[in-house]
Amino acid sequence: MTKISKKKVEEFIRVDHAGERGAVKIYEGQLLALNTFVKDENLRKTIEEMKEHEKEHCEFFENEIKKRNIQPTKFLPLWDLLGVGLGFGSTLLGKKAAMLCTASVEEVIDKHYLNQINQLDVSEKELKKKITKFRQDEIDHKDIAYDKGATKKGPYLLLDKIIKTGSKIAINISEKI
Repeated sequence: MTKISKKKVEEFIRVDHAGERGAVKIYEGQLLALNTFVKDENLRKTIEEMKEHEKEHCEFFENEIKKRNIQPTKFLPLWDLLGVGLGFGSTLLGKKAAMLCTASVEEVIDKHYLNQINQLDVSEKELKKKITKFRQDEIDHKDIAYDKGATKKGPYLLLDKIIKTGSKIAINISEKI
């Protein structure tokens, strides 16, 4: 087995940092909507719990970026804005849309992280271990979202496709730039 390249590891860390920060921003947008327009205490608690996991993930990748001297994606300010907007907007559409937002993003991230796990070798044992743990957290978030009402029926199918397409585009850009 060939050793994974430093460039590839840097891409993984750059994109994962952007993605975890984006997840925090999505939840911040959802909480903003829940604290201003949409009053749903149970949904607010669920989102706050998931946001705590994402903050842990984001802090790990923030530290890796600094430790390894990796340039974060130049698109962070845009991803921040779009994340808050997506979270806020999906929550204004209702609980099903808010939970679908989580489910859709997590389905993309599950595959994304699995792809990385499969490429990482023993030279990046700790990184692989962390990504494996974070992937499980994301799968748990997806399951919670479906338990709390996420659906792909009717117009929600279109919302799912929009969110997944946007997530994949952000991943592809953030890996390189």
